[in-house]
Amino acid sequence: MRILLAELAPVLGEPDRNLDRIDAALRAGPADLAVFPELFLTGYRVGDRFHALALAPGDPAYERLGSLARERGCAIVVGAPTRSAERPGEIHNAALLVRPDGTTHLQAKRFLPTFGPFEEGVHFTEVDRSRPAALGDRLVGLEICYDAFFPEVSRELALGGAALLVAISAAPVTSRRLFDRVLPARAIENALPVVYVNRVGVEDGFVFGGGSVALDARGEVIDGRPVELPGMAPEERLLSVDVDLSAPSRWRPFRPVLRDVSTRPGALPEGGPATG
Repeated sequence: MRILLAELAPVLGEPDRNLDRIDAALRAGPADLAVFPELFLTGYRVGDRFHALALAPGDPAYERLGSLARERGCAIVVGAPTRSAERPGEIHNAALLVRPDGTTHLQAKRFLPTFGPFEEGVHFTEVDRSRPAALGDRLVGLEICYDAFFPEVSRELALGGAALLVAISAAPVTSRRLFDRVLPARAIENALPVVYVNRVGVEDGFVFGGGSVALDARGEVIDGRPVELPGMAPEERLLSVDVDLSAPSRWRPFRPVLRDVSTRPGALPEGGPATG
């Protein structure tokens, strides 16, 4: 699978302009999947405006994302605030997977950082489940930034049948070295390729750290190719990587962690492995 890692800085509080940037990135080079950072549609430091900017069913942004995916024949993962379907008035920090046929899967963030400079628990409602999403004949697991520090999130997605883990992030530069250590562990302990896309830029004095990377099922970095996008800031980059989604089936017999843990009572997600 050819994956485009879009390490970009969104325009704060301007979803339409950020959709334009998604459109431009998709036109920059062919990809099966294009991945954009956490809360890319709005920016990260918008405060109380998250409620006004949060996507609801039928929002025009959904239609435009679907149109872009259909036009380019490319799936899109992007972060956005979304309105809760179960709890009126509440919103989620969510990752959206938009498939090439325009259908959408949403995964809300499991763990909301509310310490130091982070205020996510003030604005968003967390969830307690993760389910992989069908993408073609594979399943893909989505997680968001701080979720990567909780191994049970990645493990639930792997046991659910995910062949790829996609993590999107809006992490500061001070956290970059931590992700450099945590992400290979998530790949190794699940024998699962991991794609991580973190944003760059500065908002309200908050400096984002980049460090986007693709890792194979052994936790090794997959080399990528830079893609040119007119108008990119110096710190921004697009990277095209080829990820082998068949690698887990070859690697797991030599490191059968999932096999061994799945035999323990309660290890499998409720309902067993995901099928779609």
